[in-house]
Amino acid sequence: MNSKQKIYSGKTKDLYALPSGNVLLVFKDDVTGTDGVVDPGANTVIGQVEGKGRKSLAMTDYFFQRLHAANIPTHLVALDLDAATMEVRRAEPLGKDIDGVGGLEFVCRTRPWGSFMRRYQRYIENPERSLDHLVEITIKDDERGDPLINDDTIVALDLVSSAHLEQAKDITRRVCQLVEKDLKDKELILIDMKIELGLVDGQVVVIDEVSADAMRVMDKDGEVLDHEAFYKKLIG
Repeated sequence: MNSKQKIYSGKTKDLYALPSGNVLLVFKDDVTGTDGVVDPGANTVIGQVEGKGRKSLAMTDYFFQRLHAANIPTHLVALDLDAATMEVRRAEPLGKDIDGVGGLEFVCRTRPWGSFMRRYQRYIENPERSLDHLVEITIKDDERGDPLINDDTIVALDLVSSAHLEQAKDITRRVCQLVEKDLKDKELILIDMKIELGLVDGQVVVIDEVSADAMRVMDKDGEVLDHEAFYKKLIG
């Protein structure tokens, strides 16, 4: 590991450049939250849970296999569950800033929750109403709380072409629908999730991870599952 060049250190993963040109993602045991409460949607690391990184990778492996079966492309090359590492093709994240960092996150919502409810609660008569896989786009910017950005602004600022943006939103909905159906078969309910997308050889693909670190899920009794509980329900 020390012979590889670290190119990025994030909240839940470190990235290393490989001689092949690919990138190695190392999943960490760090957890995010607010005021000491674990929340996958938060931007602050509040501690560590032993084995959490490996379990996040196992969930990503689980969902990536299903995405590939549905002809939804990802940047995955290979993974090592024991080492909690995933080798991926180098991707160009959608929507990087003028310094070449950051990017966009694509959020898919099945029902009002979290920041969506806080923004629009005066307009939501039924908090259990369906949002029919609504896609919102945010800027990866922890300091500003990952602000929302709309389609017109993205295109006007040349962050993403209109064609790639439509492809990205379509893939986001397809991923959300696939995950929702898979969880429903396990008597679990997907509340919302976020994914990242990038360009590999000019093609829009799912990048990073699809795990409990990037979604909210509740059981049939309405209890939101933490990372460990979700892992046990999904992987066993």
